[in-house]
Amino acid sequence: MQEMMRQRLQVANRPAEDSRMGAETFETFYEAERDGLFGALVLITGNRNEAEEIAQDAFLALWERWERVAGLENPSGYLYRTAMNGFRRRRRRAALAVRKAFHLAPTEDLFAQADARQVVAQALAGVSRRQRAALVLTELLGFTSEEAAQALGIRPVTVRVLASQGRAAMKRSMERSDE
Repeated sequence: MQEMMRQRLQVANRPAEDSRMGAETFETFYEAERDGLFGALVLITGNRNEAEEIAQDAFLALWERWERVAGLENPSGYLYRTAMNGFRRRRRRAALAVRKAFHLAPTEDLFAQADARQVVAQALAGVSRRQRAALVLTELLGFTSEEAAQALGIRPVTVRVLASQGRAAMKRSMERSDE
């Protein structure tokens, strides 16, 4: 699948005209953002395969609109927002399919299972999905609260509050595991 994406990127190897990114091509953008997006999605989904699929879908969506996206002030924020929307869409569809198949009530915590071998993943599993998203974007990826807010579709002050609450919850979780 990754090879197919690389082949598609070769076709898109042309400069974005009249954009703030100048001569940066989609391929350059892809190479610069791929690892960061994938890492963030692994932490958010807890599943490398799902993270890769969501990342590929997000990059494909940007590639299809690259001439317009390249001119945006923050194409990276648009990429992360596209990926988060894709993640939420996949989770909603999966939850709906399970409820229809088993007639179950909706689940509250979509991130209950995390990789137990990673301390950070364990601590992240103890915070809400909104706190986790805010923490991953601001702490692990170095986004400003404004950039994270744009990616999540919320206000910057909300990102700061969610990240603060998430850090406190993670600290409590890590202190409990140390005891």
